[in-house]
This record gives sequence, C-alpha cells and structure tokens, in this order.
Amino acid sequence: MKFFENFDLRQLNNLDLLAKQVVEGFIIGLHKSPFHGFSVEFAEHRLYNPGESTKNVDWKVYGRTNKMYVKRYEEETNLRCQIVIDTSSSMYFPKGGDGLNKLQFSAVAAASLMNLLRKQRDAFGLSLFEDSVHVHTRAKSSTKHYNTMLTHLDKLIDDTTLEKTTSTASAFHEIADSIHKRSMVMIFSDMFGNGENEEDLFSALQHLKSAKHEVVLFHVVDKKHEIDFEYENRPYLFVDMESGEEIRLQSNQVKELYQEKVKAFAYDLKMKCLQYNIDFVEADINEGFHPVLQSYLVKRSKMR
Repeated sequence: MKFFENFDLRQLNNLDLLAKQVVEGFIIGLHKSPFHGFSVEFAEHRLYNPGESTKNVDWKVYGRTNKMYVKRYEEETNLRCQIVIDTSSSMYFPKGGDGLNKLQFSAVAAASLMNLLRKQRDAFGLSLFEDSVHVHTRAKSSTKHYNTMLTHLDKLIDDTTLEKTTSTASAFHEIADSIHKRSMVMIFSDMFGNGENEEDLFSALQHLKSAKHEVVLFHVVDKKHEIDFEYENRPYLFVDMESGEEIRLQSNQVKELYQEKVKAFAYDLKMKCLQYNIDFVEADINEGFHPVLQSYLVKRSKMR
C-alpha cells in the first residue's frame, strides 16, 4: 500500500512522529516481503560466530528465525551517514495540491533514515545546498543531535522561497571535501541544474566516490509530470521555479521532444552512476518511502 493514500499534509507539523510511522510501516512491510532478511529487527544484531559465548544470543529471535543472532553493542555499529538534500526551488514541484512536493518528500525520507540510523546507534549528519552549501553538520548519534537535525528539516519544510538556483556540481565538491571519514552519502536531488555542464556534474559525483564513500543517489522526481509529461492536451502556463521564466503552450506540442530529452539525461545519469559504482535509485514522490529505506538497508548490509 502506498504511504500517500491517506496522507495529510498537517502531519508535517510533527516530523518525529511522522518519521516513526514511516519506519514502523516499513518494518511491518519487510516481514511480509522477500526482503525480510534486511529487517530493522536485526539492525541491532549480528550473526553469531561459532565458538563465541552464547550469553548474548537473542533466543527470541532464534525462535522465530532458527538463526542465532547476538546483540550488537555501540562500539560494533560505527557507520557514518551523511544525508544531502538539494533545496533549490525546482524541488518545490509540484506546487500546491494535496500531496508532498519533492522537497517535503526528501525531508520526510531524511527524517525516517535518521530514525533508522538512531535505532542502530549509527552516526548521521545533514548537508543542505542550493547555489552553495548552507547547512553542513558533522555525523553524530546522540538524541540531542537527532532533534537538531529535525529542526533543520522543519525549517526546510516551512521555507517557501522561490527562485533559489542550483549549483549542484560545486556543492558536491564542497561536501566531498568536508567529509573526512569514510561514510555512506545519501543524496536527494532532482539533478535539474541551472544550466550546469553535465560533465561538471558527473565529475562532482566522481569526487564524492573517490574518497571511498559509499554513495546512493536518490533521483527525486514526480514521474508522472516530470518524466512522462502526462498533462491534459490543453494550454498551460509553465513556470521555471528557479528562474521565474514563463512559457505558455499546449502540452502535446512538446511532449515527444521533452520525453526524449529528459529520458536521455536520466539514462546518462544512470550510466555514470554505474561507471562510478554509485547506487542510482529513482525516488518517485508518488510511490512512498519504502524504496528509500530498503536501499539504505541493502547498502548498509554491504558495509559491515
């Protein structure tokens, strides 16, 4: 079931509660899916190593799984995760309506990831950028730090400033230079730069990967409108949310060319991510948060 079917935008006023609901729903879904092996139930456990003491074996888990798991301790869970969010104005699409826009989706996804990371005693930091990086925090795991991160995300949701341009490449370079320990870097962006050169953008992605970080790029889109360009065949006024530039046209006049250009860019982006060993995940805002959380757990399992 999609999370948005009964979503109420007023829930954004309590981001902590919303994140907990997303995570709890995700965990329930995992138990009913082929991915139950990545369940958060085992996020604070590790497999038992033959020969070690059995005093810390979780026998309740053994009873349900017929596998022996040992409780993890804080010194055993030292993953560091930097969550990076594009806050430029293109992320405010779609404007209005009953559902989340791309920025709100990214903020809730980030809060949910932090909730998971906190459960696992892992450290997390937050980077926010548009034409420059305006928030960059070090990765920590304390409750105080978690609450501070939620405050940053709350402010992000409340900010409705338009015509904020993007400089994705320079922001990625700056963030790469600021993360000094090997980390999982999770990026939320539509990757719609303000006339940026694609090679500069790909070079910046490579810079993030070159420091041996594990990078996941969540390509945040409203697939129906931004990729498939599904609009009624009537005149529309299209407004560039970063520049304010306007154009009035009938959607079918440009649909074929638009789809060709956007899908070509998405394909190139996927191929570059594959080349640099970066996980590329299409995060359609209409499909909920489970693909985001599942991608995180799969990546985390590979970093142990």
